[in-house]
Amino acid sequence: MTVVIQSGTILTASDTYQADILVEGEQIKAIGTDLAIPAGAQVINAVDKYVMPGGVDVHTHFDLPMFGTVSSDDHYTGHKAAAFGGTTTVIDFISQDFAPLQACVDAWHAKADLKAAVDFGFHMNISRLDEQVEAEIPGLVAQGITSLKVFTAYNNRLRLRDDQILRVLRTAKKYGLLTLVHAENGDVIDMLVAEALAQHHVEPVWHARTRPAWGAVEAVLRSASLAAESEAPLYIVHMNAAGEVDMLSYAREQGLPVMGETCPQYLFFSEDNLAQPDGAKFICSPPVRSGTDQQRLWEGLEDGTIQVLSTDHCPFFYDGAKPILYEGKAVAIPGKELGKEDFTKIPNGLPGVGDRMLVFWSTAVATGRITPNKFVELTSTNPAKIFGMYPRKGSLTPGADADILILDPNQHIHYGVAHSHQRTDYNLYEGWQLTGAVDKVFLRGKLIVDGKEWHGQAGSGKFIRRKPFEHLI
Repeated sequence: MTVVIQSGTILTASDTYQADILVEGEQIKAIGTDLAIPAGAQVINAVDKYVMPGGVDVHTHFDLPMFGTVSSDDHYTGHKAAAFGGTTTVIDFISQDFAPLQACVDAWHAKADLKAAVDFGFHMNISRLDEQVEAEIPGLVAQGITSLKVFTAYNNRLRLRDDQILRVLRTAKKYGLLTLVHAENGDVIDMLVAEALAQHHVEPVWHARTRPAWGAVEAVLRSASLAAESEAPLYIVHMNAAGEVDMLSYAREQGLPVMGETCPQYLFFSEDNLAQPDGAKFICSPPVRSGTDQQRLWEGLEDGTIQVLSTDHCPFFYDGAKPILYEGKAVAIPGKELGKEDFTKIPNGLPGVGDRMLVFWSTAVATGRITPNKFVELTSTNPAKIFGMYPRKGSLTPGADADILILDPNQHIHYGVAHSHQRTDYNLYEGWQLTGAVDKVFLRGKLIVDGKEWHGQAGSGKFIRRKPFEHLI
């Protein structure tokens, strides 16, 4: 299939210019002005619209078991939502549920390969470490899995000791993997949760009150110190507190190879939302914080301290006893109602993979807070570089995959659950008036979203074998 996208305003992380794009097969063939139109080519008029690389969301959780249920988007429904939101590549996390690691990898491919509707990759969680696991880690690189995740929280489930995290960092450094860290203080959390329950504090707001921001701040600095000791690159996931940005800035000022991401929920929502009657909707880990934290996170995105905007997409129904219609079929999956009497039993996670690009464009670019180029940098180019997919992903250059988002900056949307295509019964941004809308989305040259029409299909997404770590941003 040959496609010519004509007269659009091209956006990259560094440049803005008007040009045509010629797509042949799955790749971009040429970019220039007044390109000749090959016989039989499909011509797309992009006048007055922005043309940019498809979004890259490097933090998603599809079909993830938790608290006796499972996240409500699988690798088809979640990918479809991603595409409608302008995202064409996602990276999911493999749980270390089995031994050896290869069995875990195989299990996640079995979940994803036949359902994938956009391109995807995997991170590997390391939540149990011994000599055998250490010996298996290097074999992940040959399979295109070049990132590991460790936890400083979730005692007796996911957490590693500091010395174990140091061992992971050393192994990752040796074989070219990037280590990601969930930074909270698991000991403090366990103590505060026990105290809260003993005092019969069971409301959703106590989810935040038992996971204090200072625990996250010290965990970021502690993790950075382990990166310094190992001389290994480190990536802080879902940063949510002002002090975390300060610690990341400090680490980078010392020349440490440490990077970080935040997520839209931490820019817009706070503990006040958790105190609402529907506060369970806003429960995620780590929790949403305060207006002061929001402001510092915005500053971190604007000044380059934070390199990536991802989502930590992990949706659950608000009321899983009531079915919704998805593609014409009734679907009901147990969700946040499981913890209506106890905040510790509320599944931790929020929808977001379909919201990220449009909400951030409307609130950051349309308002003049960041430039369109910075938008591309944070949502596509930087994540592709950091996670070993650039320039195949995250770029508009000849030879790159033709993952292309055409965005209409002049269209206005009354946003909400009906627009997002996420398979759940609520949306965090219900009723928001957004400026800017997805017009068309191409995945490797194939039109998969055309306005409100879905042309994608299960199994059309490809697993992306990522390169060893090479880009420190």
